[in-house]
Amino acid sequence: MLEVTAAGAAARAVAAHAPTLVADRVASRIAGHDATLWGPEAEEESAKRLGWTDLHTTTREILPELEALRAGLAAEGIDRVVLAGMGGSSLAPEVITRTAGVPLVVLDSTDPGQVRAALEGDLARTVIVVSSKSGGTVETDSQRRVFETAFTEAGLDATRHIVVVTDPGSPLEQSARDAGYRAVFLADPNVGGRFSALSAFGVVPSALAGVDVGELLDEAAAVAELLAEDAESNPAVVLGAALGGTSPLRDKLVIVDEGSGIVGLGDWAEQLIAESTGKNGTGLLPVVTTSPAAEPPELASPADDVLAVRLVAMADEPEGDDDAQVAAPGDEVTVAGPLGAQMLLWEYATAIAGRLLEINPFDQPDVESAKIAARGMLDATPEPEPAAFSDDGIEVRATPGLVDGVQDVEGALAALLGTLGDRGYLAVMAYLDREAHSDLAGVRDALAARTGRPVTFGWGPRFLHSTGQLHKGGAPIGVYLQITGDAGTDLEVPDRPFTFGRLIAAQAAGDATVLADHGRPVLRLHVTDPAALSRLATLLGAGADA
Repeated sequence: MLEVTAAGAAARAVAAHAPTLVADRVASRIAGHDATLWGPEAEEESAKRLGWTDLHTTTREILPELEALRAGLAAEGIDRVVLAGMGGSSLAPEVITRTAGVPLVVLDSTDPGQVRAALEGDLARTVIVVSSKSGGTVETDSQRRVFETAFTEAGLDATRHIVVVTDPGSPLEQSARDAGYRAVFLADPNVGGRFSALSAFGVVPSALAGVDVGELLDEAAAVAELLAEDAESNPAVVLGAALGGTSPLRDKLVIVDEGSGIVGLGDWAEQLIAESTGKNGTGLLPVVTTSPAAEPPELASPADDVLAVRLVAMADEPEGDDDAQVAAPGDEVTVAGPLGAQMLLWEYATAIAGRLLEINPFDQPDVESAKIAARGMLDATPEPEPAAFSDDGIEVRATPGLVDGVQDVEGALAALLGTLGDRGYLAVMAYLDREAHSDLAGVRDALAARTGRPVTFGWGPRFLHSTGQLHKGGAPIGVYLQITGDAGTDLEVPDRPFTFGRLIAAQAAGDATVLADHGRPVLRLHVTDPAALSRLATLLGAGADA
């Protein structure tokens, strides 16, 4: 059910590290919850973060209750599912439901337009799943508040339309039970958010949306013994060694989907890998590409810090054009298998890569720093930083010295790209409505072609729970392009002293501040005129109506 191949530098990494990984019994020790694998400093955290190896078994306990809830909702005509969650709480259900072809409204933004669009569906037919380990996540709490108010104002009993997924004993569990919400599902507390795909966080919204999550768990169960085996042929050992063991380290993983049959797997893997490995000045940067019809610019003539990761169909189950299944020889990895099996595979491989990189794969210290900065700006909103200059509806701000002597957006972009080193990368971070402006992501390929370097594209604040950790904790080689916009018609957060527009602005400003504090170059382009966004997309190379 799983096929992993390695070529070139990746194959050499497997040959170098697989025998030691087997001799040290790393795979079986992960399965056995051995918290000592990542060193003494990581042991306390690791001891409470290894429950994901058993989720294919333990999560089955909630399936009867989940099926009963789905039937009850259907009987009442409630068939529209909205998910309020961030990071692992939203990325796993998104890939699960998209692959299964069932609708799920994923609300993982604080952009007022995106929140309002989610509210504009038929509320009488809507159930919102509020997913948060603690309930303290400001994005998810704000989304819950605005939906609860909207249900009530529509004359509905809000408690019948709200389902909660959280950890046992969390403040959210208590408040949900006190409020009398329709259902509360408790996840395994010994599982971190990005490893929670097969937990209640992954399966509850997916099942309510119509996915057969039992089949997903079956796929993981079918490979669990294989992935726990101390053998050089273990796909997790091969993948983990290929990702984390190249020398010199190929720390840019260009992920290309070539007919895997899984929709959005790269986005889910991006968070798992980046947030797990990006710390202590090292890390693996997943570069999720968006044009499957053509070879990404980064792979046209790949640099020696780039590793291609090709997601393909199983050899005996070809999908689409046969040519798409044949990977060209080079420094690369190919991975194939059904979704449930791949989720467990990538989790094992990420933990193994963490051991080779000598980091703790289960903490995320710099995600917290950005959250703290955003909260500080909400609590005491500073005066807006004056723009260095404005150019036809676009305000330009930057870290000190970056745009000195520059007078237009093109010059500012050239100045930023001029700081991009031979082993660097560009991160484009758009704090905008990703549903309304999805074409803007087209700038990724254009900028990669222009720079000849890896380029990532992330929607804020979603990426803060993903590559945001690596931006600050990884190697100091990134340069950052932040795109923001005026909120237009803002939206109140009930019973909170801020709006969604203020919240997303604070998150963007907090992120830029923390990056600058880490000595990273940041160019901030703020669109004050909606028409200017199309012009900006053209300047950046998207060539599409954003």
